[in-house]
Amino acid sequence: MKRIFMMSLLALATLASQAQGNVSLYSLQSDKSGVKLYAKSAGNFFSRPEVKKEKKKTTAVWHGTNMDWVKDYCETKNVAIEKDYSKYFPEMAGVLESQSYVPLSWRLTEENNETVLHCYFPMPADEVSNLFLASEETSLVDQETGVQYRIRRTEPDTYNKHFTVRAKKGDVLDLKIFFAPLPETTKDIRIYGVSCWNMMGMPVTVRYQAFGTWQPLDYDTIPQFHKPRLLREHLNVNKPYDRQNWDSWKVMTDAHLIKPLKDNTMAIWRTSEATYLAIGYEQNWTREYFVFEHDIKLIDETGHQYKLREVQGIPQDELFFMEGMAGDYIAYVMVFDPLPLELTKITYIVPAGEPFSAWGANWSGCVRSLDIKELRENQRLFEYHPRTVVE
Repeated sequence: MKRIFMMSLLALATLASQAQGNVSLYSLQSDKSGVKLYAKSAGNFFSRPEVKKEKKKTTAVWHGTNMDWVKDYCETKNVAIEKDYSKYFPEMAGVLESQSYVPLSWRLTEENNETVLHCYFPMPADEVSNLFLASEETSLVDQETGVQYRIRRTEPDTYNKHFTVRAKKGDVLDLKIFFAPLPETTKDIRIYGVSCWNMMGMPVTVRYQAFGTWQPLDYDTIPQFHKPRLLREHLNVNKPYDRQNWDSWKVMTDAHLIKPLKDNTMAIWRTSEATYLAIGYEQNWTREYFVFEHDIKLIDETGHQYKLREVQGIPQDELFFMEGMAGDYIAYVMVFDPLPLELTKITYIVPAGEPFSAWGANWSGCVRSLDIKELRENQRLFEYHPRTVVE
């Protein structure tokens, strides 16, 4: 970032703990089977329970249940396995294999004239006991009308019971809770009474398009930016990179030029493979220094992080000079892990870095809440605009 930014560890910890942030969807989606998606979330991450080996199977006791007053217990059979989990949550690739955490994701849909809350449970063992799904407290509440949509039933039938499930370790179970259908005028609801998934008043925004119609959210095409090139390996001295010695920093040139805009203006392009986030700057000097640290990240409202993969044409974790002309407006493109299409807000964070000695060094923090719709509308601001010089 320009003259580097940092944030406090407290701010990062606060953001990561906001697991009950609003979950939104720009438009109601429908797949080929007629299932309409209201909202979804990769969910909260729970520590993996202790797994024990018993003869030919593994067992675990789920520790995230705090419903001791419920005494009824049952064993389930033929629980639905979600085969499309990786399609619904592509950002979770690799997370299911984690030996430390179990993600409890969910989707809220309309199916066969009912509202269905799909609660996904990745099996940490072949048999898991002490699970709990729903009870008489489970409901959806319209935040505008106050209408309460009470639970109708669950699949499998575990209503108000602790239960044990058996499946192959690594399978993702699809535990369903059914409610009456939501009116097309519904905008904001809260989900209550699904404690294991941390839904005890979880706010969810459902945004319909005109006349109750829907359309799928589309990916963007990969943006084409002019990539900077290396002008000199070192500014003045042929020595290994040393952030305390600017004479050892790389010198880049031929940045992507754009029309004038406000410093730190951003635009976003989302594809199924990656997220492209452009950021624009005014170049105040013929040679100005920047840095992009590897731990820059995006965080959604559930606390899930999307890591920085690269900055196109630019070295990471090294201060460098960009050589151009004072008065240029330039843009860099950061490439992150792919974002789910239904996200409407994302938080952009530039963590702290190691101090360095340079004129004008600035270590103020950077935590920005970004509106994805606005960022997509900004794409036009980042079209290449060649420099025009009048003598």
